[in-house]
Amino acid sequence: MCANPNLSRKIDVHAHYLPPGYADEMRSGGLVHPDGMPDYPKWSVELALEAYDKLGIETGVLSISSPGVHYGNDAAARRLARKVNEAGAEAVTKHPQRFGLFAALPIPDVEGSLDELAYAMDTLNADGIGLKTNTHGVYLGDAKFEPIFQELNRRKAVVFIHPTSPSCWQQCAMGYPAPMIEFPFDTARAVTNLIFSGTLERCPDVTIIVPHNGGALPILAGRIAAVGGRLRLGPAGTRDAITYLRRLYYDTAIQSKHTLSSLLQLADVGQIVYGSDWPWYPEAAGLETNKELEEGSFFSDQDREAICRSNALRLLPRIRGLSAKR
Repeated sequence: MCANPNLSRKIDVHAHYLPPGYADEMRSGGLVHPDGMPDYPKWSVELALEAYDKLGIETGVLSISSPGVHYGNDAAARRLARKVNEAGAEAVTKHPQRFGLFAALPIPDVEGSLDELAYAMDTLNADGIGLKTNTHGVYLGDAKFEPIFQELNRRKAVVFIHPTSPSCWQQCAMGYPAPMIEFPFDTARAVTNLIFSGTLERCPDVTIIVPHNGGALPILAGRIAAVGGRLRLGPAGTRDAITYLRRLYYDTAIQSKHTLSSLLQLADVGQIVYGSDWPWYPEAAGLETNKELEEGSFFSDQDREAICRSNALRLLPRIRGLSAKR
């Protein structure tokens, strides 16, 4: 048990779910080994609650991990997005204190995504939207997705970004699964693209959470800023890349002392939120990373409380309201 009781009441912004039928549909669509991994993990409300209790998680904000909901057919992706979003909303309705929801969109289908975004936010009362770093090689800052980001900006939405396999990743992954090396770099690609496409400048009211301690971003930040500034990348008015990177939020999923020390050179503690990555990241490994976060020398007790709980509550008004009633 943590000495600070709030560390056992974590708000987990990186909590995945695989509702009934999801994995089977992805397999039938040809994604048998997602991103080179052996298989999909098991998930249920009951298993999640057991894991949350062991990991000290009060609320897990559910999102669909890679490979998402689109496996090549727009109509199927619209149907699957609706199915998983309604399943996630049902879990929230039954256990409002234990679950939140970052709804999935059938990207790259823009029309379908706008429809699902409205349904998720207005009917299902989702806490935000989950997006993948790229879809079939098209990154989030692409002009095609501008209507989606403008709508997210209008709604002042919270957006959780999760990496997925880049195009042709098998040619450079050396036979390893994409989450090991490719995911951190695809996170860096996606955020760099959002900066130099001008999307972050045009959509300042979108709150973006970047996973896995920012992936490769903390290490590459200076390089991205230097080259981008020297070559004047991006539309007129684009500011120094570090300015944008410091306004983003970053979760602690699969963190270590190495990644945390790098992240703290880029982001203020107030921009860091807790993430477990369960069930794609095993419970035993989650306990080890929890221990490093809770006992390491990088943070004060006040910092840990902010990372594990209060920073996320500031972003998620529905969950904050429920917490205040306890």
